[in-house]
Amino acid sequence: MICCSDKHITRNPPAHPLVSGNLGSYDVWKPRPSESPVTPAEAAKTLGNSNDRVRVHNLSVVLRLVHRTGGVPRSSLTRQTGLNRSTVAALVGELVERQLVVEGEPDARNQVGRPSPMTLPGDRPVGIAVNPEIDAITVGVVGLGGRVLRRVRRATAVIPTAEQAAEITADIVAELRAELEPAHRVFGIGVAVPGLVRVADGLVRLAPHLGWENQPFAAMLARATGLPVRAANDANLGTLAESTFGAGRGVSDFIYLNGGASGIGGGILAGGELLFGADGYAGELGHTIVTRNGIRCHCGGAGCLETEVRREPLLELLGLDDADADELEAALLASDDRAVLAEVHRQLDHLGFALGNAINALNPRLIVLGGFLGSISAAEPDHLDRVVAAGPLSAARGQPSIVPTELGASLLMIGAAELALEAVLEDPTLG
Repeated sequence: MICCSDKHITRNPPAHPLVSGNLGSYDVWKPRPSESPVTPAEAAKTLGNSNDRVRVHNLSVVLRLVHRTGGVPRSSLTRQTGLNRSTVAALVGELVERQLVVEGEPDARNQVGRPSPMTLPGDRPVGIAVNPEIDAITVGVVGLGGRVLRRVRRATAVIPTAEQAAEITADIVAELRAELEPAHRVFGIGVAVPGLVRVADGLVRLAPHLGWENQPFAAMLARATGLPVRAANDANLGTLAESTFGAGRGVSDFIYLNGGASGIGGGILAGGELLFGADGYAGELGHTIVTRNGIRCHCGGAGCLETEVRREPLLELLGLDDADADELEAALLASDDRAVLAEVHRQLDHLGFALGNAINALNPRLIVLGGFLGSISAAEPDHLDRVVAAGPLSAARGQPSIVPTELGASLLMIGAAELALEAVLEDPTLG
């Protein structure tokens, strides 16, 4: 029952922000490379296409810059694209007409000379983000610039099947669309799945905590909503969101680790590229062994990080039936119960051990913690730092910064929405 409560220039970029590649038995993805504007002369040489295609491409370049920065002076658009001022003005003007961007008052701070108007993300285009978990389905409405406009979390009394999750999600989407339209236009749905996903068609190969295997969830949801649906692994989407809009901006080597009701997953950015491994399994840091003779894990091992570091004991000690990451953090910070503190310390000991191993192996500059991992770290940050610093190589190599996600509970919503908004980012004339 359900209870409510940019490294090289690409002239012909792929139609999807996540480039799928067949690695072993399923597809994986990586962030699309950056783009450069194309002049009509270049297009004639490299593409043999019309000026209309050049215009669409350059509209995309400008819109992506506005989207990723949350707003940029028009003079900066001219500088970053290398296009002349009149061309940029024309591109921005068309995007304004399509209600994809708006122009705001110039930001005169730290500027020399005449201030330039700000180009800001428009409110009309939105994407719907979905994150199915073992105890709830969260649906969000996200605008350009990574702005979360609405988030609905609907708890489930039992772990939903793929069919049930699609039905529940479709009901929430229908309610949200009734509120949103016609002021907003929904361009699609993106799904952050706690499992292995074939990006080409959204088939969930395996989501062990949900009990889903070879489930065409994206197709189910598309039929139920009438909207285009794309899906990808939740930790990879979280890494994408954090590197674009959060604490990982401008950092080429970092680890993102997320804790949710369906376990612990991770994403690794190395040299500015997501690390996948030979068959796409890299980043499964939740299955780092942190203790001998520990709790048996569904993977067949015992003492895995995700069996020893869990949200449920924290909720029980706090007397909570449910809580998202932000609510859990607030409850932990407000608690003076020694049993709660002891459990936080126990979990941070295991987390710190796993992070120490990851640091020794990967030498990241930054570690970003999301979900309930960010919650327990925020409750006792000094404790986690001490555990990690006790690692044998930390003194010689230094310790990376360990920070919570800047995006908080909205992280997966923002990451999933990147899938949904890709259509209009790729071709702004759709707007």
